[in-house]
Amino acid sequence: MECLENCNDLIVTIVKRGLSEEIIAGARKAGAEGATVFYGRGTGIHEKKKLLGIPIEPEKEIIFIVTMRDKTDEVLEAIVEAGDLNRPGHGTSFVLELKKVAGMVHLLREAID
Repeated sequence: MECLENCNDLIVTIVKRGLSEEIIAGARKAGAEGATVFYGRGTGIHEKKKLLGIPIEPEKEIIFIVTMRDKTDEVLEAIVEAGDLNRPGHGTSFVLELKKVAGMVHLLREAID
């Protein structure tokens, strides 16, 4: 029962709207349990499109995936590949260490077993 705290990471990925399903499918194949998707607007350097001279704020999908720390690298690599994130303007992904997690009993059971 060592890993009840400080053993999870949050992978945050921001991509153009409509690409989250591909990202999540890739992450699941790499061992992710699930994801939460939020919608937002972006203002990155590659997002300066205009329509009739009016700037368009691109719609984005923000994907949150909580993983056990030992799966983080593999899941992140799958996300980068699925979203082609190594190309400019295709999105970004980063990892945050989680101090505590509640309500994810299935992840805790994996840690105990």
